Amino acid sequence: MITLRLSTMMFLQFFIWGGWFVTLGTYLAGTLAASGGQIGMAFSTQSWGAIIAPFIVGLIADRFFNAERILGVLHLCGAVLMYMMYQASDFTTFYPYVLGYMIAYMPTLALVNSVAFGQMTNPSKEFGKIRVWGTVGWIVAGLLISYVFSWDSTSAIADGMLRNTFMLCAIASLALGIFSFTLPATPPKAAGQKTGLRDVLGLDALALLKDKNFFVFFLSSVLICIPLAFYYQNANPFLTEIGVENATGKMTLGQVSEVLFMLALPVFLNKFGIKATLLIGMAAWVLRYALFAFGNADEGLFMLIVGIALHGICYDFFFVSGQIYTDAKAGERIKSAAQGLITLATYGVGMLIGFAVAGKITDEYTTATSHSWQDIWLFPAGFAAVVLIIFLMLFKSEKVSTNA
Repeated sequence: MITLRLSTMMFLQFFIWGGWFVTLGTYLAGTLAASGGQIGMAFSTQSWGAIIAPFIVGLIADRFFNAERILGVLHLCGAVLMYMMYQASDFTTFYPYVLGYMIAYMPTLALVNSVAFGQMTNPSKEFGKIRVWGTVGWIVAGLLISYVFSWDSTSAIADGMLRNTFMLCAIASLALGIFSFTLPATPPKAAGQKTGLRDVLGLDALALLKDKNFFVFFLSSVLICIPLAFYYQNANPFLTEIGVENATGKMTLGQVSEVLFMLALPVFLNKFGIKATLLIGMAAWVLRYALFAFGNADEGLFMLIVGIALHGICYDFFFVSGQIYTDAKAGERIKSAAQGLITLATYGVGMLIGFAVAGKITDEYTTATSHSWQDIWLFPAGFAAVVLIIFLMLFKSEKVSTNA
């Protein structure tokens, strides 16, 4: 019964995110007539949320309140903000609501993990079986939008039907907000302990940067987030604009591959080591964007499908293996701080820069009626290639304990 409740929590948590975030760029450009820079601003709210999240979780959730109660309150607030996004008629009105929503949503990513871990006796074996339902939730959201409601068809986008994604997610957020109060009690972990700004931001982990290999990895992690931002911001608008039908549904293939390659990751880490695995992840980014640059909705559709399917390698082989590498490099005392520092640097600073760059490049190659997508995609392809070369030259092979 506990497993079912935790799985439902994960399903709704990521159903909500996948239900509006994937099509956000298409909605803003097609319905609110937003520029590339404005779309970049909207997506960068994820980064602001990631930067602010440690303060909410570290200074409030971990010290004063049960995790499931804060989770409920934040999702109820999110439901209201999501409804206001549904009502917004222009970008100026829309932006404050999406910013507020992401500040409320991003801390919940850590909170659902806290609630789940709090009920487990063997997290290494139990967590994956529950977390996978989050990925299923994201996939179901995309399939509903494309194949059940058809909100992302060319005619539906022209009629502003993508606005309905916000109403759908407002309802789901309301449901999760209420459901959260029925979840098992998860008391604050650091009640009565002193927690300072240094602990919250993971600043103790900065000592790891004295290790040259970890510094190279850290820098590469921040830089690779710039190409990553292009995918989040531009993939759905690109596929929709060039005439790929059911683009949102097809993009769920990326989440399917994420699950499959997550299973393959331990094999690669043990057989090829951390450096080769990270390099494969970065090479996948280069290949993905090259395929997007030269593919099309007709005879080149297979190139786009392969590019989408590479998401599992792009994400798992770099970001997940990077988390494993960070855990192996950090001592017991600073493991949490190290993970917090990497998350802040990537999803916070790296993605913030990435969305700004993606918005500027997209505006640069906007034509009177569409975009020069080949030029847009060649930029992150080239950028990822430069990061790959830097990493290849400077990162020395080393043996780390992956526990895989």
